[in-house]
Amino acid sequence: MPALVACPLPARLGAVAGEHGITVAVFSRHAERIDLCLFDEAGEGEVARLPLPCRSGDIHHGGLLGVTAGLRYGLRVEGPWQPENGHRFDPSKLLVDPYATRIDRPFRWDPRLAERGTDTADLVPRGIVGGAQPVAAGAPDRAPAFIYELAVKSFTMRHPAVPERIRGTLAALREPAVIDHIRGLGVSHVELMPVAAWMDERHLPPLGLANAWGYNPVNFVALDPRLAPGGEADFARLCATYAQAGIGIILDIVLNHTAESDEFGATICLRGLDNAVYYRHATDDPGRLINDTGCGHTLALDRAPVVRMAMDALRHWRRLGVAGFRFDLGTVMGRSDTGYSLDAPLFAAIGQDPDLSRAILIAEPWDMGPGGYRLGEFPAPFAEWNGRYRDDVRRFWRGDPALAGALATRLAGSADLYAPTHRGPQASINFIAAHDGFTSADLVAYEAKHNEANGEDNRDGENQNHSWNNGIEGPTDDAAILAARLRDSRALLATLFLSRGVPMLTAGDELGRTQHGNNNAYCQDNAAFWLDWEGANHDLAAFVAELSALRAEHPFLSASTFLTGTGEPPDARWLKPDGTPIADDEWGRLDTLCLMLNGVGESLLIAINRSRADVAIALPNGLPQPWQRLLCSAAEDGEGVLPARSVSLFGRRS
Repeated sequence: MPALVACPLPARLGAVAGEHGITVAVFSRHAERIDLCLFDEAGEGEVARLPLPCRSGDIHHGGLLGVTAGLRYGLRVEGPWQPENGHRFDPSKLLVDPYATRIDRPFRWDPRLAERGTDTADLVPRGIVGGAQPVAAGAPDRAPAFIYELAVKSFTMRHPAVPERIRGTLAALREPAVIDHIRGLGVSHVELMPVAAWMDERHLPPLGLANAWGYNPVNFVALDPRLAPGGEADFARLCATYAQAGIGIILDIVLNHTAESDEFGATICLRGLDNAVYYRHATDDPGRLINDTGCGHTLALDRAPVVRMAMDALRHWRRLGVAGFRFDLGTVMGRSDTGYSLDAPLFAAIGQDPDLSRAILIAEPWDMGPGGYRLGEFPAPFAEWNGRYRDDVRRFWRGDPALAGALATRLAGSADLYAPTHRGPQASINFIAAHDGFTSADLVAYEAKHNEANGEDNRDGENQNHSWNNGIEGPTDDAAILAARLRDSRALLATLFLSRGVPMLTAGDELGRTQHGNNNAYCQDNAAFWLDWEGANHDLAAFVAELSALRAEHPFLSASTFLTGTGEPPDARWLKPDGTPIADDEWGRLDTLCLMLNGVGESLLIAINRSRADVAIALPNGLPQPWQRLLCSAAEDGEGVLPARSVSLFGRRS
């Protein structure tokens, strides 16, 4: 039987294999004792329970001689049970090491996980001590040009060219047909929705539902074994394969809450290690969890041990080859007991790190707490999901009045949001639809959400979707309505790719995917919501590839500077379709507008007509070369005319 022995304070937290055994180091400020629980090779029987013999400050540690990588283990922690003071220690609970990089089985919700005094060894996955971490040669760090947001399982489960045995896993994404599709679109970076091990929210199993998206992690470094049965090696291979294809991997990481939820939730990791430190509590009531996430609690990312855990997680994924991160509910990163700050500890730590500061960093710039909407308020070098872009573009095309000015601002790169912090248009991640909310196709087919399948009587999900249905709610065989919907979808996509900033598309939107009007499909892990490759609109995908190629061919469309309207000729002019400038008092009543861009050796003109009638266009004169129509989102593109509900791009050499 191996014995835990005293050892110097390890440099790394967690269970780390070395030449003569493993070191184990665990943070807990308020624990009285931490036991290392060892399991047999099958991970079923507990064969030893050994107290960590040393404590250096708040780090409990020891060395385990004669064992190496592959050991299965867990933790139990003794300490005060004082919920009124934020302490919820319970040694009957087997805990997963927050630094475990691999676990032996998926998490599953069971009410016993939340029952004080009930042993949970039969419910909780075991950590597996890893060997030398694989290091992947990810794609070279470069600014994203076209981001493709993707959920591993739903993207691959119905793909006919993916072998059934690997569908729903990271290995499926490495199949040639999958890579060919993504590369054919012109994607520069795939943004993977969360892949860290997660657990279903406790209300889902009784409804026969399961978390399909992964935004409910337990720790932040262990891959979910359902996605990556080979552990870290699976992920490193994915990053390396995509790097060879010229595509970077951005990882969506949930550094704001865990699956332990509110005070009625599970004790499986951080709550049992030191609830009072890892999670934020009310300053006037240390027993009350602060819920800025809408998930029952909030990580205390202003505290040094939690910052260290977050930074170690980010460095871990970078070593495996990711190009960068998208931070779910990113406002939490900047919160403390006194509010949101650009000088928050985690921002400072990332900013001074020589590697992470060069990575792609994208914030979802809001959370559910007071003052949580922080669009435009993240520090450089963060980019942000631009929710204003989504809403303004949707409202313009829906036909809301007086939206031309807002559309122009978004089309030009959202200087109102990013110029004050000296960030260019590349800080704006532009999108029409994302995993949250309607798909691009559903946006023009449903006026209201239809989330009945989620089991909450349609109460969940956003009510303000800025959507429209073109005359009939939901499915229809009416050819005219189907044509109108497709026309609107193409116009929305063209607007996205002709805007300054970085376009982001959710996987399958280029194929016309539907969620049947459900705008909160996080719990729909079933064939009705997996991407239907057989019924896909491949013509629409070809149109997206055309848009992406046009953007690459004309770099002025994606320039990293804001338009000024100065120079000779001016770099930008806003025009009416008759070629005359738009007067200040005309913006509020425009349905049709043109943006003329003058770059080095080339002029471009983006013409947008949201009206339901064709509009004549007089292209500006003054250059010897004639204008050519490079793109029209509508099927018809008569000369001298902007078709109804369409976007056109014209170009000429100067």
